[in-house]
Amino acid sequence: MKELQDYIRCIPDFPEPGIMFRDITTILQDAEGFKLAVESLKEMLADTDVDVIAAVEARGFVFAGALAYALNKPLVLIRKKGKLPFDTVSEEYDLEYGTAVLEMHTDSIKKGQKVVILDDILATGGTLKASVKLIERLGGKVSKIICITELKGLKGRDTLKGYTIESAVAFEGK
Repeated sequence: MKELQDYIRCIPDFPEPGIMFRDITTILQDAEGFKLAVESLKEMLADTDVDVIAAVEARGFVFAGALAYALNKPLVLIRKKGKLPFDTVSEEYDLEYGTAVLEMHTDSIKKGQKVVILDDILATGGTLKASVKLIERLGGKVSKIICITELKGLKGRDTLKGYTIESAVAFEGK
């Protein structure tokens, strides 16, 4: 029986030399791989009190949509700046070479709701930290952060100290 990491394609030197890119599109291309990923995410939440699933753009949307459906929970989107049509809150965060901005609709989280954030990868933690700040600014409480993959060498957990984090597959290195 295949494990989730067996569905992840590793591409050396992408997007630049020395980087080992972990391609999760191969999970989606296989019905059993996709099912295994969603079941893994569900297991991570077995003992978690959750009202809402928050998905980080873009690959996080795919997994979070399936997970929210499976758990019968609402799904809210965390998007790049300028992609949401209603009133938003925004949070700027650092990238390797610059900054970016994430946004959420102001009515997407109600005060006191327990929120699980789902992203495809935990790397440096910058995107997820910005997501946490948005949810908390709207009055939500982050119950847990879950990811398909984690690159341990980039120490994203250090950026997210104080939050419960779980990943389905963790890779050593960057």
